[in-house]
Amino acid sequence: MSHSHSHILTEQSQLDASRQRSIVRVTVAGSVVNALLIIMKFLAGFFGRSTAMIADAVHSLSDFITDIIVLVFVRISNKPADKTYTYGYGKYETLASALIGCILLGVGGMLAYEGVVKILRAVHGEILPVPGQIALWAAVGSIVLKELTYQVTARVGRKVDSQALIANAWHHRSDALSSIGTLIGIGGAIVLGNKWTVLDPVAAVLVSIFIIVAALKIIGQSLNELLERGLGEDVENEIRAIVAEDTALSELHHLRTRRVGNHYAIEMHLRMSGATTLYEAHQHSMQLELRLKQRFGAHTHVGIHIEPTKVNGAYASPEQCPC
Repeated sequence: MSHSHSHILTEQSQLDASRQRSIVRVTVAGSVVNALLIIMKFLAGFFGRSTAMIADAVHSLSDFITDIIVLVFVRISNKPADKTYTYGYGKYETLASALIGCILLGVGGMLAYEGVVKILRAVHGEILPVPGQIALWAAVGSIVLKELTYQVTARVGRKVDSQALIANAWHHRSDALSSIGTLIGIGGAIVLGNKWTVLDPVAAVLVSIFIIVAALKIIGQSLNELLERGLGEDVENEIRAIVAEDTALSELHHLRTRRVGNHYAIEMHLRMSGATTLYEAHQHSMQLELRLKQRFGAHTHVGIHIEPTKVNGAYASPEQCPC
């Protein structure tokens, strides 16, 4: 291994360790907030007679579960490649995002169902109980805490490029949105009286829609990665520009790209003069691999296939070169 490759790997190992520490730190902090909110919301929902607040508590419980998923799966995803997983364990992080999205979708569906049932009961003449003040203040506290948790978690997720952490941040924000809807519903029921207690479950249904939309977005992003979607035109154009820096390399084709967790995989075919020695071709491909890893990270999988250049549609032999 060259000194440059060794240096990049050492830097990447340090970055990976720092990345994992950042993810664990912010996720543990979020789980502490969730644990406190679960207790607070269940008590406030029970003593405050608020269906929306109890639903909100269940949402916070799902947040706590996703915190555990992030901690477990991100730890697995940072394991080095081995004989079983030759491309590494990076997709465990993508799987974590998908699981979080599915949990969010389930929570949103459950909130919608329970809210609709309560609304139908109210339509048929049932007077729903008026929520108490304690539920109102619990909603206010939840909004403040969960929005702060979202901001911190999303910032760290973007910084370390963790899709699982960003997905978990949105789970925090969906809890804040849930609490906003709960606040409106509880506040409206308290201020307007018995005839308007239906606002409590109406708020729960509206919030569930926000949650379901966020869940579908997270699931869609995760499926794109699990189904090997390419990295996109911008990234591929950047790869082409890096290849073009070496004038001995030409006719880039069969470019394939994908994401493996928070790392990239890049494969391509290139052409060189048929008179180029095997040693020279190897040197050019190694330098290209180094440049790609310097740009996209030391754990980037790079596969380069070198072919002779073509003349009139056929590979040119060394005797026909320079090509």
